[in-house]
Amino acid sequence: MSFYHEACHGTQDGLKESCAVFGIFGDREAARKTYLGLYSLQHRGQESAGIAASDGCTFSLHKGMGLVSSVFAGSDVLDALQGNSAIGHTRYSTTGLSGLENAQPILIRFKGGKIAAAHNGNMVNAGELRRRMEEEGSIFQTTSDSEIVLHLIARSKKDTIEEMIADSLEKIEGAYSFVFLTPSKLIAARDPLGFRPLCLGKTQGGYVVASESCALDIIESEYMRDVMPGEILSIDASGKSSIYLPTSSRRAFCIFEYIYFSRPDSIIFGDKVDKIRRSLGKTLAKEAPCNADLVIAVPDSANTAALGYARKSAIRFEIGLIRNHYVGRTFIEPHQHERDLDVKIKFNTVSGVLKGKRVVVVEDSIVRGTTLRQLIHLIRDAGAVEVHVRVSSPPVVFPCYYGIDISNRKELIAASHSVEEIRSYLEADSLAYLSVEGMLKTVGDGSAYCNACFTGDYPTVTPKNFNKERFGESAIQPISDHR
Repeated sequence: MSFYHEACHGTQDGLKESCAVFGIFGDREAARKTYLGLYSLQHRGQESAGIAASDGCTFSLHKGMGLVSSVFAGSDVLDALQGNSAIGHTRYSTTGLSGLENAQPILIRFKGGKIAAAHNGNMVNAGELRRRMEEEGSIFQTTSDSEIVLHLIARSKKDTIEEMIADSLEKIEGAYSFVFLTPSKLIAARDPLGFRPLCLGKTQGGYVVASESCALDIIESEYMRDVMPGEILSIDASGKSSIYLPTSSRRAFCIFEYIYFSRPDSIIFGDKVDKIRRSLGKTLAKEAPCNADLVIAVPDSANTAALGYARKSAIRFEIGLIRNHYVGRTFIEPHQHERDLDVKIKFNTVSGVLKGKRVVVVEDSIVRGTTLRQLIHLIRDAGAVEVHVRVSSPPVVFPCYYGIDISNRKELIAASHSVEEIRSYLEADSLAYLSVEGMLKTVGDGSAYCNACFTGDYPTVTPKNFNKERFGESAIQPISDHR
């Protein structure tokens, strides 16, 4: 049997989200608090980071490739970012190349003055808009779809900056949570379907917006509410006000935020991530029970779901895998015989826990399957007599166009192979996924969530040539596994 193996990803098997955004207004330590907020949001993007700050007249900007800690190493970097307002960004590229030119925030000067912008999400009509603008003479400095909105703002004939932003965003289709900074205002905007989370907090002197509430906690800001789908929230010295984009009858909150992306200590879409993940694990235990001695998680994102599975099934939860949190990216070529070292560097087993045991391994999702297969080998080498895999989400079979790095079906093992074929490839004793129905029951109103990567039910139009280029069976090109 042959299985797809994506060489450019090696054993990087987890899903990756596009970005995180953070903004603060009315605080003398705006840049430092933005730095702390980005630290809390580092899990959402590790390729680049940046902060733009304003003192009411001038802008200062610093961004670079790498983690927040390295981009802002040295106290002089933050000292140079002066002002009582700032926005920040961490990036993982899903649209646009990985490079410094695409790091955000993006700062421009236009007829209305200076404005900086940072964005989380993907615009499905970005390519069409860019081609049209280039034909009309626009010059782009980046390959990021975020720059397109700044071009639209610069072209707008509206009077106020809020109206210009609204005028621009009405032309956008897809997912976005934006933070904009002018010399006198912080503006946050969320798409009408609400794909990506964005929340509002209150500080002693002003307001904060962030992709997740964990970024509010670290600066001791009080969580107030979510920025509403379609809301353009403007904050200045006189307070806050909102205007709204044309409403949609549908909501499309990304359910993978609960399954994988968001930190368990965050509140997103009005609910606690930890609570939802435990419920996912409990529902999985109902649907796919297992006769086993212990439950372990693939750390860290599956930890909470594994606790829920263990609690509901009355099987002891143990820590059987240890993850090394001090490992960056590895660059072992996937065709080399040493490529398995990539997983061994990141994970190790607790042999005293696993030896002689029947083990349930709870994972949050399976994308390509390469990493999980190697983890199962490690668990068996540690002495486990049986290894059963339970996944706290349904099989991922369709591409995502809204900010997750799965843009074609050939990356997805479940798009071309049955559950039994995947189980055989993983060399697990059994494999079961959570059902779509079970997943949606855990989040209250399941109709408010985007589940397109599981069902193919896309809440917006999809890019042109979608069927031919991204979705057709010809895109699935399995090749032999070389183990």
